Amino acid sequence: MSVLENIKMAFASLRAHKMRSILTMLGIIIGVGSVIAVVAIGQGGEAVLKSQFTGDSNTIELLYMPSDEELEANSSSLFEDAFTQEDIKMIETIPEVEKVVATSTESTTVRYRQESTDGMIMGVNQAYLDVHGLEIAEGRNLLAADFLGGARVAVVSENFQEELFDDEEEKLLGKVIYVGDQPVEIIGVMESEGGLFSFGSNTVYLPMKTWQSVFAKTSITEVSIQAIGTDELQIAGEKAAAMLNQIHDKDDSYQILNMEEIGEAIGKVTRIMTIIISSIAGVSLLVGGIGVMNIMLVSVTERTREIGVRMSLGATRGQILFQFLIEAMTLTLIGGLIGMLLGSGAALTVSHFAGWPPLVSLPVIVGGILFSMLIGIIFGLLPANKASRLDPIESLRYE
Repeated sequence: MSVLENIKMAFASLRAHKMRSILTMLGIIIGVGSVIAVVAIGQGGEAVLKSQFTGDSNTIELLYMPSDEELEANSSSLFEDAFTQEDIKMIETIPEVEKVVATSTESTTVRYRQESTDGMIMGVNQAYLDVHGLEIAEGRNLLAADFLGGARVAVVSENFQEELFDDEEEKLLGKVIYVGDQPVEIIGVMESEGGLFSFGSNTVYLPMKTWQSVFAKTSITEVSIQAIGTDELQIAGEKAAAMLNQIHDKDDSYQILNMEEIGEAIGKVTRIMTIIISSIAGVSLLVGGIGVMNIMLVSVTERTREIGVRMSLGATRGQILFQFLIEAMTLTLIGGLIGMLLGSGAALTVSHFAGWPPLVSLPVIVGGILFSMLIGIIFGLLPANKASRLDPIESLRYE
């Protein structure tokens, strides 16, 4: 008997016991669907986490970490200004450096008339906009003239709407808010952040000169470098760190922090977690396999007389074994296909509401379906072997 005929017989047997077949496939459907959904969601989450840390701007961070000797000599060195405007100008002279992003951050009260709230005030330079950008929903972005003249203007996050205004119809754009005790005009409102990892922070972006004027500080708290190319990224960072250590007479206090390496470390952690959770979800596949074996044993018992007739007509033990293996594989394959569709749908739904790209990969889908077929072979082998070893004469007598 050919493989095609065995498949037809398998479908005929499944149709004859529809409800039993559906309940048997349920474990396979849940198992395959769970594994595909978990892996896809895990890969999507990994991509989002890595993009949150590394971005797509090809940058490397500079850090100031005083040595133990420096801290012993001066315990306040950790709180001293890490970078100056002169440092930025010197780093910009390095041939491998494309742009130098400088930011300064301070938390303070933001007030509009009688309403106030806490906010994160960020002073940024022109390079920050060039490298990272700000998505503007209303108004305009910061311009070169704002940076050069230290204009009292700001771009704010949309969250201030609820924090500072009782009237939902009142607009942020054009209002004068007080950052600490200093007035600034809102010229732009950022688009609200979507996705699972958006926390709705209250952020005010000021030109660097404006920030320094508002807080009466000249400090620059964070510096990152954009290289002219990915191959020059590490070189640019090392040269910048060495230059700063030489200028400030420090012993390797200025170091580089490659966010891509951090992203890779995060990826390893998320992959391990995905494997662990997928393994737990995969237990339902084993439970489904046991269900397949159980129902196939019942099927062998019910069809004992049919097996005897086939053997009496010349069917070999191998053909009987193959027939029941095909039936078990067909059962698990259909369950695997349905599970693939449900798992992919669940992953796409989660990715839609979480705001990250769907990552239902073809290898995971193929692997899930092949594994479901393997479950059919493994757990169908015992019933198939039992069927092939039945005595033809005894089988014909079976009622």
